[in-house]
Amino acid sequence: MAKASAKFRIRKEMVPYLFIMPWIIGFLIFTLGPLLFSLAISFFDWPIVGEPSFVGLGNYIRMFTKDEMFTHSLMVTVKFAIIFVPLYMIIALGLALLLNQKIKGQSFFKTVFYLPSVISGVALSMIWIWIFDFKYGVINYLLSLIGVAGPNWLGDPKWSLVAMVIASLWGQGTMVLIFLGALREIPKEYYEASMIDGAGPVHRFFRITLPLITPALLFNLIMTIISAFQQLTLALLMTKGGPSNSTYFYAMYVYNNAFKHFEMGYASANAWIMFLIILALSLLVLKSSSMWVYYESEVKK
Repeated sequence: MAKASAKFRIRKEMVPYLFIMPWIIGFLIFTLGPLLFSLAISFFDWPIVGEPSFVGLGNYIRMFTKDEMFTHSLMVTVKFAIIFVPLYMIIALGLALLLNQKIKGQSFFKTVFYLPSVISGVALSMIWIWIFDFKYGVINYLLSLIGVAGPNWLGDPKWSLVAMVIASLWGQGTMVLIFLGALREIPKEYYEASMIDGAGPVHRFFRITLPLITPALLFNLIMTIISAFQQLTLALLMTKGGPSNSTYFYAMYVYNNAFKHFEMGYASANAWIMFLIILALSLLVLKSSSMWVYYESEVKK
């Protein structure tokens, strides 16, 4: 009787794992497997069509000592991230604050703000190529109406990175909804008590709203940093890394080494350096979160 009961208990405990088994199999085959394989081949010189030869740390040494494009692409990506990340966060939070107001047609505006998020990167790139066109683009046409000569957005190294930032700011639907959900979770009693004490809108935002949505800020900040360092599609289709390599992002550097130069081992080493950089930045943000992230269950000193 005891053995039958034990068998029944084991079978019952296995049921949840059977439901998630498809995901586990997919993760092992399509995520963890390729990840470990890329780490292994990063120690090989593998031209895809030929036989791989073991070079040890040769790919990494070459990257840091001989490849100028490694440093250049990394600097371009860092510049892009410094501009893009704060702007993206501020605009998304601003839109969420607007949607949190009691206005008519909230569902319509939510759909409008979220819709760009589901547009493919290729379609989005085609739209922005037309918008940034030097002669017939919408932006330069609008500038001409007020007597301003618009720049060559995609052909001038001074403006190309700015154009990439503007195009990348499009499609904040997911982050807006996350911020909106966090705003809706704030108890109304806090605002009512602060209004009785005479606190104004600015004071309420910085003393109540902002501290209570810091968990959402933390999550969105990490996701935005990851997105910034993985930027590829827009630059690949809109500028191809130009002009003068001004939009040659690190992800494009990895892509070109893998699929243009057919150096799969070297590209894998590049990708792992990107992974370590993103991991370090994410851990740094998480480490600093104890100083600025407030959870409702915690009492901050």
